[in-house]
Amino acid sequence: MTGYILRRLGESIALILVITIFTFALISSAPGGPSILLDPNMSPEDTARLRTLYGFDRPVYEQYLLWLWQVLQGNLGFSFGVGRPVSELIASALPATLLLSGAALLVAAIIAIPLGILAAVKRNSWIDQTLTTVSFFGLSLPVFWYGLMLIILFAVILRWLPAGGMFTPGQNSIGNLLLHLILPVVALSTSIMAELVRYTRSAMIGVLRQDYVRTARAKGVAEPVVITRHAFRTAMIPVVTLLGMLIPRLVGGAAVTESVFSWPGMGRLAVSAAFNQDYPTIMGITLVISVVVVVSNLIVDLLYAKLDPRVSYS
Repeated sequence: MTGYILRRLGESIALILVITIFTFALISSAPGGPSILLDPNMSPEDTARLRTLYGFDRPVYEQYLLWLWQVLQGNLGFSFGVGRPVSELIASALPATLLLSGAALLVAAIIAIPLGILAAVKRNSWIDQTLTTVSFFGLSLPVFWYGLMLIILFAVILRWLPAGGMFTPGQNSIGNLLLHLILPVVALSTSIMAELVRYTRSAMIGVLRQDYVRTARAKGVAEPVVITRHAFRTAMIPVVTLLGMLIPRLVGGAAVTESVFSWPGMGRLAVSAAFNQDYPTIMGITLVISVVVVVSNLIVDLLYAKLDPRVSYS
């Protein structure tokens, strides 16, 4: 197991390097430039001085190597937009994104996995058909449109929930945070929930056809025990795989959700940095998200051995 983890860590570091290289190349080739260099009130001499100061007069590969050297020393650079260290911006935004994404994933798993099992057990019944139809519509909803509809209905018309933000000014309580969390979590988790229902249903149907499940039933094992103890554990293996693949999508969907609901997280920070072509902030966010995704995939791989005794990493 230790050898496998070390090998995967080496592969992960190489993958993160490749991701940062491509990201740096893409943002460097984008037209225009950082907003700090596009101030019409600056003289050409000041612009040239800033280009030299930030290294924009150097070849792209030198700029990347300089950035990488700074990262290895624990320095992610300074934001061009707000003039603060990128590490501080990410440290203040990352907890909000992890809270939103984690809550959305938790809600989706708690609701969708039992519904997927129910749809498989009641295959071809009206329950199965209803869940399949609702899941199809859930997958088809654009997050930005769906989020706006939720705001109009529950915040503007009914006035049950706040329209955006993380706290009401002057009310930094857990209850107030949970109220602000409801709408963005619903918007972000709906498509994830729909996909989990369909995937869990498909996995359970395949497992329920296995011989060992028929044998358990023939021995007189109660149906709830067959479903929960015999079939569910095996069906969870592909579902765990899907959960691992959903984490990058949650982060990507969070960028749109956080913008719609003014949630002060990494997604909103990334959108702002992209508009300003704030290279250090974009690269810092890319690095942190890459690490989160790689670590989550490693954890999913290690969970296989717990769910399926046939899997061995020795």
